Amino acid sequence: MRVVGRTRAVALLGLSGAIVEVEADISAQLPKIVLIGLPDTALQQATHRVRAAAANAGIPLSPMAITVNLSPASLPKHGSGFDLAIALACLAAAGDVGGASVGRVVHIGELALDGRLRPVAGVLPAVIAARRAGCDTVMVPSANVAEAALVPGIRVLGMPGLRDAAIWHGGNFEPIPIEPIEPAPTVAAPAGPAHEPDIADVVGQDAALFALQVAAAGGHHAFLLGPPGAGKTMLADRLPGLLPDLDEQAALEVSSIRSLSGLGVGSALSNRPPIESPHHTATAAAMVGGGSAVIRPGAAVRAGHGVLFLDEAPEFQTAVLDALRQPLESGVISIHRANAVAHFPARFQLLLAANPCPCGQFGVEGGDCTCPPNARRRYLARLSGPLLDRIDIQLRVQRVTSTHLAMAEQRAGEPGGTVLTTAAARRLVEQARASAAERLSTTPWALNNEVPGEWLRARVRRPGTQALAALDRALERGGVTMRGYDRVLRVAWSIADIEGATMPGAEHIAQALYLRRGI
Repeated sequence: MRVVGRTRAVALLGLSGAIVEVEADISAQLPKIVLIGLPDTALQQATHRVRAAAANAGIPLSPMAITVNLSPASLPKHGSGFDLAIALACLAAAGDVGGASVGRVVHIGELALDGRLRPVAGVLPAVIAARRAGCDTVMVPSANVAEAALVPGIRVLGMPGLRDAAIWHGGNFEPIPIEPIEPAPTVAAPAGPAHEPDIADVVGQDAALFALQVAAAGGHHAFLLGPPGAGKTMLADRLPGLLPDLDEQAALEVSSIRSLSGLGVGSALSNRPPIESPHHTATAAAMVGGGSAVIRPGAAVRAGHGVLFLDEAPEFQTAVLDALRQPLESGVISIHRANAVAHFPARFQLLLAANPCPCGQFGVEGGDCTCPPNARRRYLARLSGPLLDRIDIQLRVQRVTSTHLAMAEQRAGEPGGTVLTTAAARRLVEQARASAAERLSTTPWALNNEVPGEWLRARVRRPGTQALAALDRALERGGVTMRGYDRVLRVAWSIADIEGATMPGAEHIAQALYLRRGI
């Protein structure tokens, strides 16, 4: 009876992964390797890489025909991360390594032609998938060890090459020292400032700063409309600093997305929320994700648990902006292909910024707008009504004047006068989120932005008739839609949480209505 070599690998689809059993069988036919089990082109080429790598590592594969099956056969497999598993399954079928040892370990890695192991993207989510499937040991390239070790509860083995992996599995080969392949330089976003931007640097935009605190406290989306030089980008850069640190689960998810995107993860999880600022020439695939062979996450996915900032929002293609409408409601991006559907988490805060017209001078005191009325209407009409209806906070910001500067200096110079800093504002946000979490502890939601309208409008949680009078009138007159009504209530709850109130009052509703209709 012929021996079938068996081991395991991981097939990623989106951020989720499935364990794949790799089987190798040797038969007395002409030398070849046949790979079956729905591999893509990159994986199909593994047959050439594996045979050359094994020969150059001094542990050649059997000269007979080898059939490699990737099971389950109906699951699409892609990429070069199956090379190590295929090579060791072939060696186990030939009896060159211990079959029992190879079968107990999950193998992830790409082979170079000289037998060394190259690092691969997506190791972190692959190791997480292996742990969830009950596996206790994974073998990865040396360059991926630090990343794989971020997953608790699983043993990580780092190998520089195929020969070392075979020796670890009981192969009777002499060790040969080799230089491990270092991680390739990653293409990441341009480096930001050396220190976190502080809201203390912002002068004369008290309403906008308050709006940012409310947005951070409740996880609300925001839209800032104002002329060039009003400080919209400056304000946006400071929103991530107001958000609390990520918990371990969120940090692991953010790092997994970076790993899958081919970006650097490092040797420790980052606990700060990310920010993504795609250029207005970005396509829908660049925004939400896509790809013909390998489905990669887009900017909206990489902004998960952080901020997606779209500067000059009307300059984006309308189809790109409208692609965000569904994720804003569901928090999930689903990318459909003919043979698979990939799901990515997309719980981000959307922050839009726009000029009031193409030239940016409409409504500016002392400005000279040269845009005809129809050009102004067309410009802002690129932001569709259904998209804006999903934005909780919509505020107009004006340029700072000398009067604003004088008032700010006067407040700072008064006895006991202080300037609000990012650290102090973050503490207020953390307290507000703690209040919301306590109130929502018996529900599946954690932030005010996630709470459905019917829950907010329930009798025991509904503010009094007098408090809701202004909002009810706005609904009757068509000033807000029913969705907008619920969103005003959500923002009012966030304002109440910041101020330590147990229930939104009339002043909180009025502030929320202003933030909703401030443009």
